[in-house]
Amino acid sequence: MEFIDTHSHLYAEEFDNDRTEAISRCFESGVSRLILPDIDASSRQAMLDMAASDPQHFFPCAGLHPTSVDSDYKTALKQVEAMLASGQRFYAVGEIGIDLYWDQTFEREQFDAFATQVRWAKELGLPIIVHIRNAIEKTIAALEPLADDRLRGVFHCFSGTLEQARQAIDMGFMLGIGGVLTFKKSDLPAVIEQIDIQNLILETDCPYLAPVPHRGKRNESSFLPFVAQKLAEIKKLSIEDVAALTTANAEKLFGL
Repeated sequence: MEFIDTHSHLYAEEFDNDRTEAISRCFESGVSRLILPDIDASSRQAMLDMAASDPQHFFPCAGLHPTSVDSDYKTALKQVEAMLASGQRFYAVGEIGIDLYWDQTFEREQFDAFATQVRWAKELGLPIIVHIRNAIEKTIAALEPLADDRLRGVFHCFSGTLEQARQAIDMGFMLGIGGVLTFKKSDLPAVIEQIDIQNLILETDCPYLAPVPHRGKRNESSFLPFVAQKLAEIKKLSIEDVAALTTANAEKLFGL
């Protein structure tokens, strides 16, 4: 039984003291491959170093996170563009998107950075990893004019309505499902119950959003089976079937 964590920041500084052990726990839990989304220049080298340390299991991405967009975002975008043109293989453009939760100062710049990176992904034939917080309607509206048969990716940490889920899927996206699915007061199970599993991939977003029974603690990729078990209960499938189906979905989306 194999799982793919399609959104892991196991390279983050939160794991600097025990990364080797966390990777061992990850593999022992059946999570054998990790997609490593980019954030910005402050953590990029750590992400690239982790990917280079074991290319069969860690798969790097390139992108500028929306909360890292500021007045000098065009310089940061040039760095991402140079990475994508470097000849190194990246498996997605991401994580990119719109985050209006923490700060709306650079909202216009966020949308410009997002659209620019979406266009790059389409030109390169890469999927996008879309980070959305307090902005799902605006993000869908921004993507609609860009939607064509080259646009594909994942709505990372999806937590929207059934209608929004269907809008995302209709544009060519999968839904990234993580720890929120296990939260007691989450509305997500009722939505996911009505979504075909062929449209779902599993993720942790570690070190954030740990699933029950680890909620409130540092998340890590080894916790992914807790999300898979909850999804199995919702879909009335075995965890083995959930593992096989979501792994196949991830392989298809990211070209693994």
